[in-house]
Formats: sequence, C-alpha cells, structure tokens
Amino acid sequence: MSTPTRNIPNKRVLLIVGIALAALLVGWLSQYAATSGGDSEDDGAAATVEEDTNDDQDGGSSQLAALERRDADDPLAMGDEDAPVVLIEYADFACPFCGKFARDTEQELIEKYVDEGVLRIEWRNFPVFGKDSERAALAAWAAGQQGRFWQFHEAAYADEDMVKKGYDKARLTELAEEAGVKNMDRFHRDRRGEQGRKALERDRQEAYQLGATSTPSFLVGGEPIAGAQPLSVFEDAVESAADAAKDAGDDGSGAGK
Repeated sequence: MSTPTRNIPNKRVLLIVGIALAALLVGWLSQYAATSGGDSEDDGAAATVEEDTNDDQDGGSSQLAALERRDADDPLAMGDEDAPVVLIEYADFACPFCGKFARDTEQELIEKYVDEGVLRIEWRNFPVFGKDSERAALAAWAAGQQGRFWQFHEAAYADEDMVKKGYDKARLTELAEEAGVKNMDRFHRDRRGEQGRKALERDRQEAYQLGATSTPSFLVGGEPIAGAQPLSVFEDAVESAADAAKDAGDDGSGAGK
C-alpha cells in the first residue's frame, strides 16, 4: 500500500503552530483546570474542547493534525500509517491517570478502531513527574528499539501501584524482561544513550509547544482531549474525525488520509 510522505515538523513549524493556536489551547487548558478540581479519580481530569465551527479553530485543527508523524518505522506507534485518524498521546509512565487510560480505554480503541484500520496511535513521551518518569520513558524507548515498546507499555501500566513501586534499574529490568526484550545489554545501553534522550526531548518540547502541562493529553484528528476521559468521548472523537476524513476525500480535496 502506498502512503503519503510526511515530514516531522521542525521547530519553526511548532512555533507557528503554538502562536496560531494560543487562544484555542489556553481555552482548552483553562477548561481542564476548571473541571478537574484535582480530585476526580474516576474521570482522570478534564473535559474535551467544545466543538466550535469558526474558521480559526478549523484552521487550528489542521495545524495540530500536521504533528502526526505517520512514520511506518516508528516503534512507538501502532496502526496503519495511512489510517484516516491519528490519536497522539502525550503521557507519563508515572502518571496514574495515564495508566487508567491504558487499562480501561486504550485496549477498547485498539480492538474497535486500530485493528479495523481506522485509527493509528502515536505515543509521545511526556515525563512530568521528575527523574523517575524520565527513567521509565527512556526505558520504554529502549524497549522500542527491539520492537517491544507496546509490550513494555502494557507491563508498566498493568499494576495500579506502579507509582509506589517506582522505576529504578531493577524495576526497569523486570519490566523489560516481562515485555520480552531479548538483548538486555543493548536495552540498558540504549536507555542511557544520547539518541534516546534526544527523542524524549523532541516529544517533550512538542507537548510544551502545544501548551500541554499535564498528562495524559491527546490529539485525535487534530482535536485536543485532556485527561483520561470515558471511552465514549474517544469513540465520538474518532468517529467524527473519520467522517471528516471521508468527507474530505469524497470532495476530492486530498485531505483524507
């Protein structure tokens, strides 16, 4: 299957995106703060951005969709690179709400949309809880270099007490072994290497440019969603984005993926 060529946005593009969408993202994060209250263990924290049909927000969605990498060789992504909809997840392995999303919602999305070729999920490491978060992010990246990122992801989030256990070397080794990483020497070398650090910083700076300050944060077809929202929120977002991509393709605009 032939796929469109996509380039990873450079810093200038990200800066333009940040400026162009400042009002939209401030509104998003303000709504997040207003609705979360810091004590919603059931919902994660926050609400989706309300739909707005004005031209500025439509343009903003297109700019955000440009952050989709659609790299067939990305080990931190799953699903067809030319799927109609891309979900970008900015998350932290030490974040309990990220774990809640992984356990309660993500698998449902995989079975319903990724496996059917409708959705692609692209992970971005966004460690916000300090050195422990960074160690886990780098270890997950290192597991990905041996094709075991998603297995590491599943192992790390399987335990609801992950935050209490932390991510020291012994814990990371245990998770890598559980994920099926074969070459442990390479795993530890990669997680300490400069390449992994650069990849982490690229992801983190992308999140900061968007104005994200907490995890998990998402873009679904270029539309932001904040927090570990119920499955229905993501289903609505995916189906809306899929319909929009289909309409764009039917119009002959070339915007459909």
